Amino acid sequence: MADIIEMPKLSDTMTVGTLVKWLKKESDPVKAGDMLAEVETDKATMELESFFTGTLLKIYVAPGGQVAIGAPLCAIGKAGEQAPAAPAAPAPKSDAPQAEAPAAVAPAPAPVAPAPAPSPAAKPPGEPAVGPAKAGLSSSTAASSSGRLKISPLARKLAEQQKVDVSHVTGSGPGGRIVKADVLAAAANPLPAVAKQAAGQTPAGQQAGTGHFARGPVQHDRTVPVSTMRGVIAKRMVESTTTIPYIYLDIEIDAEPLLALRAQLNTGLEKDGVKLSVNDFVLKASAEALRRVPAVNSSWEGTAIRYHGAAHVAFAVALEDGLITPVVRDCHLKSVFQISTEAKALGKKAKDRKLAPNDYTGGTFCVSNLGMMGIPKFTAIINPPNSAILAVGTTVAKPVIKNGAIVPGQTLTVTLSCDHRVFDGAVGAQYLGALKDLLEKPALLLV
Repeated sequence: MADIIEMPKLSDTMTVGTLVKWLKKESDPVKAGDMLAEVETDKATMELESFFTGTLLKIYVAPGGQVAIGAPLCAIGKAGEQAPAAPAAPAPKSDAPQAEAPAAVAPAPAPVAPAPAPSPAAKPPGEPAVGPAKAGLSSSTAASSSGRLKISPLARKLAEQQKVDVSHVTGSGPGGRIVKADVLAAAANPLPAVAKQAAGQTPAGQQAGTGHFARGPVQHDRTVPVSTMRGVIAKRMVESTTTIPYIYLDIEIDAEPLLALRAQLNTGLEKDGVKLSVNDFVLKASAEALRRVPAVNSSWEGTAIRYHGAAHVAFAVALEDGLITPVVRDCHLKSVFQISTEAKALGKKAKDRKLAPNDYTGGTFCVSNLGMMGIPKFTAIINPPNSAILAVGTTVAKPVIKNGAIVPGQTLTVTLSCDHRVFDGAVGAQYLGALKDLLEKPALLLV
């Protein structure tokens, strides 16, 4: 009897996953431990491992499909064994971040694997098998329910050769799929320049709405389904702002000593490949300030407050469709150089969507830095269950008063968002005072 591989829960906040691509195809031999597919969660893209040995009999979900936790992905059994029909998928939870989370969605632009000619009762190639409860999912346009364009591989290749914009081609294939004939017709009857402008197209090499004298739309009108990551971010941020009583505190820091030390270290250690950022010092100072004011290193648990013995400092990394907060564990025990190396590695993994769950969970404090984008000051939203988050602005050159004289200076403003249920403003002020002292005497961070 064949074994069914189901969508596992790959993160603590995951309710659905997106099947990015299959690493095996139907009828391929599979061993326990082999990687079957890549799955995108709300946090990262991870590989799906097989726990069975046999032959990949059937793939139930096409690339690009969103799948609820516990829904069937594929079947593995003995070679030549009849593949079972897709089992019924579990109903999605009511608190899922998206309105619908079907077990198998969005037909693939191409078949997952070569298949023999279908019988009259079978589905056409490229259409994923779905359970009875999910049958009937179709569209009259070329855009699928997941926002992906439905086009055959041959039509896509032909469109690239003929330089045809398929986003404005009406598909005549099954379910509105764009086929070869549609592309040939579009190539034979191109849109005139006026029609292209009305449709939101621009001449080759020119982007819509760019340049001083650009005309036309700022972008194409479109509706894009909420990604899994953006849906979870929306849910958690609403939870944070509606359940946490906030208090905001900011303080201005003399950044000249920090900038001078950083430049000195980077120049002296350039041959060793060392390049420290301001954020590396901020992460280290944040952890050391938590040592001085440990009440901030805490979490609200409803009927109790948890005080953490280690400073696991997370930092926000912006991605194309959201952000994620990798965690530098035991930050209070690591040097600035160790933090710098680890933060760079975590940042790269985050950009590549390759973070493992252990890389972004368990943080006790968070730093969000928009200084590199020129933002002088902002407030950040707490990531529960943390009780605080530090927002870091850019360094600003301005006149300052030193020893009674007005002189040029460099300042840095940081803002602490605090959960007033956990600690009061006086505690937050003590924390910012400790942070200011450390960043204005940065040599202390090297001891």
